Amino acid sequence: MPLSDYFAGPDWRSVWRMRSEQTRHDPTSAAWVTGVIWDEDQHLAVGRAGYHGPPDAEGMVEIGYAVDPAYRCRGYARAALESLLQRARNEPGVRTVRVTITPENTASYGLVAQYGFTAVGEQWDDEDGLEIIYEISADPARR
Repeated sequence: MPLSDYFAGPDWRSVWRMRSEQTRHDPTSAAWVTGVIWDEDQHLAVGRAGYHGPPDAEGMVEIGYAVDPAYRCRGYARAALESLLQRARNEPGVRTVRVTITPENTASYGLVAQYGFTAVGEQWDDEDGLEIIYEISADPARR
């Protein structure tokens, strides 16, 4: 699979390292964590998307996605988000889907807002700084 310099570069290296370590310690999380956003028509890796891990004790999963800047504004983030939401709806143990977004990432916020995510708090991330926490019910009937 061909990867762009950005895909394998320093901006995403910490994510790949973290998820690799996570799956080494908990092999069952491999089915949940970050994977490749693949454009089948172009035969090209354009981004990454997945969950931060399996559902927690309360049934919450946190999603994450990012698109290589060279391939942004082409619908890849939307397709990844829709796929992650669909899987969450189909998993019996998932009740809540969470995403965290830095305040300046207006594009990502604009996308998740279209799907009904609402702000429920904020947190400090050592790598990304201040993040707003957004959640949505995995059950469309509870929205």
